[in-house]
Amino acid sequence: MMSKRWILAAAAAVGLAAATINGVGVPGESPGGAAGVCDPNAKPANLNFTLKDLGGKDVKLSSYKGQVILLNFWATWCGPCKIEIPWFNEFQQKYKDKGFVVLGISADDTVEQLKPFVAEYKMSYPVLVGKGREDVQEALGPVWGLPTTLIISRDGKVCHKHMGLAKKAEFEKGILGLL
Repeated sequence: MMSKRWILAAAAAVGLAAATINGVGVPGESPGGAAGVCDPNAKPANLNFTLKDLGGKDVKLSSYKGQVILLNFWATWCGPCKIEIPWFNEFQQKYKDKGFVVLGISADDTVEQLKPFVAEYKMSYPVLVGKGREDVQEALGPVWGLPTTLIISRDGKVCHKHMGLAKKAEFEKGILGLL
């Protein structure tokens, strides 16, 4: 029997697909209104999780607090994710010296699936294994579809949330507004 969560996720995916097909697009949620500004009342990101990287090393999300974080939930089978990855590589290289990091959390791929994909896409940022970690998705989301991307301020607030494919310029404006 399908769980309520997956039924809601399927409904959200259908709605997202319909919006995309009709050219409506799905804008990022920016609590403060402007894409580069964070509402002082934005909700705190729960970064109290430890995930494994592709080498099996523990990575504490909380160790990135103090940096601007672009946190991307994605999967190897996700078409829009493949479009965003080169942008995220570019952002990582361009802004890493300014206190910025991209973290990719693969929602449902194994390490064996991830390693060749990460090599092929030359992913220059930390890729973490999220398979079986619905607790992380629920705490930081909920994540109803992929990609889902959060832009988190240095003080740990979720300033922007994008569900589905967003525009490169929209991501960059959100990043620059927090650096």
